[in-house]
Amino acid sequence: MKILFLGDVFGRSGRVAVRRYLPQLRAEYAPEVVIINAENSNHGFGVSEKTATELFGYGVDVLTGGNHSWDCSDIIPFIQRNPNLIRPANTVGNNVPGAGSYLHETADGKRVLVVNILCRLFMNDVENPFKTLDELLAEGAPGLAGLDAVVVDCHGEANSEKRALGHFVDGRVSLIVGTHTHVPTSDAHIMPAGSGYMSDAGMCGDYNSVIGIDKEISLDRFLGRIPRPRMRPAEGEGGVSGVLIETNPTSGLCQNITAVHRGCPWSAS
Repeated sequence: MKILFLGDVFGRSGRVAVRRYLPQLRAEYAPEVVIINAENSNHGFGVSEKTATELFGYGVDVLTGGNHSWDCSDIIPFIQRNPNLIRPANTVGNNVPGAGSYLHETADGKRVLVVNILCRLFMNDVENPFKTLDELLAEGAPGLAGLDAVVVDCHGEANSEKRALGHFVDGRVSLIVGTHTHVPTSDAHIMPAGSGYMSDAGMCGDYNSVIGIDKEISLDRFLGRIPRPRMRPAEGEGGVSGVLIETNPTSGLCQNITAVHRGCPWSAS
C-alpha cells in the first residue's frame, strides 16, 4: 500500500499549500493513507479545532502533533472527540487528553497504526521514547501483528536521536520519519531490516522564511535589535514537503521510499 506523510504545517501559508498541492499528490501517487503533522498549523503555534477541521476537510486521514500540541486550549475537547488527531505517546502527565497512536482503517479494510513520539534532546521532560516505542510495538513487525503498516512520527530536534530511534525500530515499522526542524533532509531510504526512514520531512509552509517564521523578525532577534517584534509566520506562497512509501503486501515493511516536494524553492513544481 502507498502512504503519504507530509511535514509540519506552519500557519496559514502551510494550510493553503496543503489545499493546493494535496490533490495533485493524490492524483499522481494515489496514496491510500495521508498523514500530516499539524502542531504548528495555528499561526505557527499549536493546532486548534479550526485548523484541524480545515486539514481534515482537505482529505487528511491522520494528524500528528509534537511539543506544541497543547498551545491552543480548544484542542483538548476536540482531541477527545477525534481520535485521528494524536499527540506524542510519551507525553508526561496524569490523565493527558487524547492518545499517542491511532489505528486507521482504509476503505478496503487495510489497517495502519500511526504512532506519535517526542524525542528528549533539547525538549521539555518526556518519557523515554525508546521505552514507549518498545511497549507500543511489542507485538513485532506490522505483518506479524495483524497490521498492514506501522508509521511513526518522531518529533525531535536532534537527527542523532531520530537516527538511533530508527535503528531501534528497524524491521518493526513500515516508516519512521522525523518532524519538528522544518528542514527536509535528503536521507530518505530503506534501513537494513526493511523500515523506511527520513530524518526530517520538512514543513508545509513558506520557505522564504526562517523555518516558517517571518525572516525579518528572525533577523531582528539574531542581530539583537531592540525592540524585538513578536514571532509571526511568514505569509508568502508555501510549498509542501514529505515522504511517500510503498509497503510490501506480505511483510508490511517498506519496499519503496521517495521524498516528495511541491512548491519549494528547490523543487521543479
